Amino acid sequence: MTVQGVQGVQGSANSSRRGHRSSTMGAMPLNDMPWWRWRSNVRSALHMLSDPVFQRDVWLAGTEGYGDVTDAVYRLVEDTWLDHWSAEKYVGTIFRDSQEAALVDTAVLRVLRIMHQVGPDAPVSSYMEHPAWPEAVRAARDAHVRMAVSDGEDPDAAPRTLEVLRILTRSA
Repeated sequence: MTVQGVQGVQGSANSSRRGHRSSTMGAMPLNDMPWWRWRSNVRSALHMLSDPVFQRDVWLAGTEGYGDVTDAVYRLVEDTWLDHWSAEKYVGTIFRDSQEAALVDTAVLRVLRIMHQVGPDAPVSSYMEHPAWPEAVRAARDAHVRMAVSDGEDPDAAPRTLEVLRILTRSA
């Protein structure tokens, strides 16, 4: 999935997708979002992508408030452009070190490969039934655990709703 692949998508009230991107200077987006909001969005996405029980009980069941697989992928790459370049670019800001960045890169590449194959608007079951999905879930889990532990949080706590994420990332 590229940014252009989701650009202009109109999401529901539970969606994290926006209909536009920030303006750019060259290829780099101009964005006043602080690094901790980027990290929160990446962590939220990885958390949901890394939890097969959550995927079954929430996404597959159609539970409101958490978005869908495409929403999670969009949060993962929306402002970071991790679908265009390595997380290594953000070591010292969004990511604490090269190991954390490498784990995120692996997860992004595995999830995006599947998204390109099944399509961004495919049902959740199409992702979960894809033969490479367990590998993508493991990669997301590795990145999620590393980031959560680094932030002093329990990696096994349930994922937060998109509304809670919006409240936590509201600008002061």
